Amino acid sequence: MVLTIWLNLLVNIWFMIHTDTEKTILQAAKTVFYKKGLAAARMQEIADEANINKAMLHYYFRSKEKLFGAVFLQAFGELAPFLNSIFNSDKPVFEKIREFVDGYITFVVDNPYLPTFIIQEMNINPQFGETFFRNHVTPDPSKFEEQIAREIEHGNIRPIDPKQLVLNLISLTAFPFVGKGLVIGILDLDEIAFKTLMEERKKLIPEMIINTIKVQ
Repeated sequence: MVLTIWLNLLVNIWFMIHTDTEKTILQAAKTVFYKKGLAAARMQEIADEANINKAMLHYYFRSKEKLFGAVFLQAFGELAPFLNSIFNSDKPVFEKIREFVDGYITFVVDNPYLPTFIIQEMNINPQFGETFFRNHVTPDPSKFEEQIAREIEHGNIRPIDPKQLVLNLISLTAFPFVGKGLVIGILDLDEIAFKTLMEERKKLIPEMIINTIKVQ
């Protein structure tokens, strides 16, 4: 009886240590990837950031790509349910547009390499997108598209393909991050100025879209 209790206690302690170590590694990886990006980051730097040795890091994650993938899945796992909560809510279309833009920009500012990682993986491995979107929870705007169609039918929104409206939302919010280097170069921005510009877009993008489609 006593032996069983001690074994259960040891198992629970091991599980807590294992979980805490993995969380520490993921947070350290996120920090390093944020500073240097996927290509320039090194596993030793991540191990140092997590205050563990490189051997232990490789025990949990055998390669930098697998570790980045874990960071990506963790981040995307937070984004998809949030966006779906907007798409599937009963709020008015214009309010959803504002919430989408604000939420997406806030999320990507905290996870700046997520859009680039998705594009990179899809270019390197064309099956990545198909496999990922088939096996994981992803944003589903279908209910939002149906709502847009109804608002058009009721005369509250100018005629527009709902998919085009969703595409406008995605492209206007995502491009500055996917093409960050280009944006910073052309507009001559530093990191602080770029983030300030993104904060301004939280209000600019919704009002621009709403003013375009709203029936006066």
